[in-house]
Amino acid sequence: MDIIVLLGFSKTINKSSWPELAGINGAKAKEVIENENQQVTGVILSKGTSHSLDICCSHIFIWVDDRGNTAEVPTIG
Repeated sequence: MDIIVLLGFSKTINKSSWPELAGINGAKAKEVIENENQQVTGVILSKGTSHSLDICCSHIFIWVDDRGNTAEVPTIG
């Protein structure tokens, strides 16, 4: 669900998922996500690896394949 906040003449959209980034370069996906939602930090991880990071609303895991492309739709949580 996108949250739209109107601030004067500008519109800010705080997205929670990025289906349009599935299959693109993980570093580019991280850049787009952090530009579109400044409340989150992208964390790039190889698909199938485990992690000890807490799952919370301020991190978004960007799972990448062996070519460095996003293997899943990046989603907060």
